Amino acid sequence: MLLDADDRPWGRWEEYLNEPGYRVKRIVVNPGERLSLQKHEHRQEHWVAVQGSADVTLNDDVITMEVGDSVFIDIGDVHRVTNPNDAPFVFIETQLGLCIEDDIIRLEDDYGRS
Repeated sequence: MLLDADDRPWGRWEEYLNEPGYRVKRIVVNPGERLSLQKHEHRQEHWVAVQGSADVTLNDDVITMEVGDSVFIDIGDVHRVTNPNDAPFVFIETQLGLCIEDDIIRLEDDYGRS
């Protein structure tokens, strides 16, 4: 069941689970868009690609995620999703940690957010 959703300049997120210590979201990154270059101090994330493909920056590496691929983002890892394709990229994000809310440190942002 959908708990919450929000349209963003890069696409949309939908929240399906939100329990103490974890949260599960479906994230859609529109063609030609990318998320902030960011890191987290209190949570880990696990992403599973379910539609399309995208480039994922993880610290000093850039990897291409395709359907069925997954990536683990540890506390402090610098990361970003970039969709250079003509179709949406969709992934499932599981956030794990004691402090999940408001744990985004943006290092770069195309949309002027801090």
